Amino acid sequence: MRYLLASDLHYSLQQLDWICEQAGDVDAVVLGGDHLDVAGHVDLDAQIAMFTAYLARLADVTTVIANSGNHDLSARREHGEKAAVWLDRIDPRVVTDGGSAAIGPDLVTACAWWEGPITLTAVERQLVADAARRPMDGMWIWAYHSPPDASPTSWAGARHFGDEVLNRLIDRHRPDLVLAGHVHQSPFVPDGSFHDRIGDTLVLNAGRQRGPVPAHIVIDTSDRSAEWWSVEAVGTVAI
Repeated sequence: MRYLLASDLHYSLQQLDWICEQAGDVDAVVLGGDHLDVAGHVDLDAQIAMFTAYLARLADVTTVIANSGNHDLSARREHGEKAAVWLDRIDPRVVTDGGSAAIGPDLVTACAWWEGPITLTAVERQLVADAARRPMDGMWIWAYHSPPDASPTSWAGARHFGDEVLNRLIDRHRPDLVLAGHVHQSPFVPDGSFHDRIGDTLVLNAGRQRGPVPAHIVIDTSDRSAEWWSVEAVGTVAI
């Protein structure tokens, strides 16, 4: 199976156009969070409406996974924690927070960005449930916006901005792949990288760049390879 991973688009319509052009060549597009630009000049409701339309356009062509990032939190749920509640109302063909999809022999789990214990507990329960149906012949893949802590995929040049809880979850469940984002600089700074291996788990973070083409990774589970592309450099890692 072939996956296209891009994250941290922050409402770059040019980059979304490019992804739509590539979507027919892959079995799934994974948009790994921070779809919106909370610091931008476009009203957030307008951003949500436009991004929702792009997701439906992509879903006409291929399977789409779009998990939330910290920039996507739009309101508080009844329990008081912030969430990307707008993702609840998008095209039901799109796999998002709390959902999962069988893509060929693989299982992809889309995890919400969490800022409190209630949402974290929901993510932990989701992973326990999906672990029970982990594929025997395919890969278990997580879309989880933050990379793990103390990893080159979370290194920003001066400090790590990873999620320590993810390290614990990886150690417990040992997924095959974690598709992350969040730390834009990681692939571009000394001691950073677009990939890291924690035990048997490969973590990927394409990083973020400006321009019409996003930094991205094409994952081919048949060839057991992941190819990273950016304007500055390219790279390949075995999976």
